[in-house]
Amino acid sequence: MAATLLHPDPAWRGRLLACAAALLLLWPALVYSEFKPWILFDLQSLAAAGTFLGDFLHPAHSLEFLAMVLRETWITVAIATCGLVLALLGAIPATLLVSERLSISRLGTGRVRWPAALVRQGVRWVLVLLRSVPELVWALLFVRVVGLGPTAGVLAIALTYCGMLAKVYAEILESSDAHATDALLANGAARLPALLYGALPEAAAELVSYTIYRWECAIRGSAIMGFVGAGGLGQRMDESTRMMAGGEVATMLFVFVLLVAAADLVSTLLRRRLG
Repeated sequence: MAATLLHPDPAWRGRLLACAAALLLLWPALVYSEFKPWILFDLQSLAAAGTFLGDFLHPAHSLEFLAMVLRETWITVAIATCGLVLALLGAIPATLLVSERLSISRLGTGRVRWPAALVRQGVRWVLVLLRSVPELVWALLFVRVVGLGPTAGVLAIALTYCGMLAKVYAEILESSDAHATDALLANGAARLPALLYGALPEAAAELVSYTIYRWECAIRGSAIMGFVGAGGLGQRMDESTRMMAGGEVATMLFVFVLLVAAADLVSTLLRRRLG
């Protein structure tokens, strides 16, 4: 009674015990992950990091370097765009197969027949496999197969993003109004016309927004894959980082910010146009 009167929170003992239990559960994870934050405060590492970050205040801007950045930026955008287009070539047919909203066999009974359900489940597992493997791992595999260069990055983005796009496209279509799609399928339309004239008009803005977002992610992903030799601006950034050339890294990071801002602007304009 006395503790309740002294402390304004009557549940403080429970909250304290919950925090202690959470710390006890977190401690093994910290130990096994070898988390050592004090390394950040090593004087030698801090001095090197300070010099590197200090160079960020003087971005590299020689004509020769800017020409190289422009060329590598174009390669990065090309890797992201080609990878996304290849991903769409796989994702659109996969969306037609996995989306129950576009299922013809469910018409009338409302239930999907077992052969169609079996095919749908098989395609879903393929999509799970594609998106479960990070694009960086795919890039490492393709670098071993096709060698260093943008081809590995394009194929890595295509496989990973095919799984992601098909899953999200199907979910967007499943959550949209089914009236127009059902009417078209019930009157004999095939899956593709039902998608184009029934589902797309309502879901177009959301689908376009997500596709542009994935293109933005592909640009960032292509930069990361450059660190394993997949070409583009990321590979040059890796080289500059190894040489501790902070000014060069700052210029390339600034270009990445501009690319992401451009993708965001394109997405906003398209969504406004589509209503």
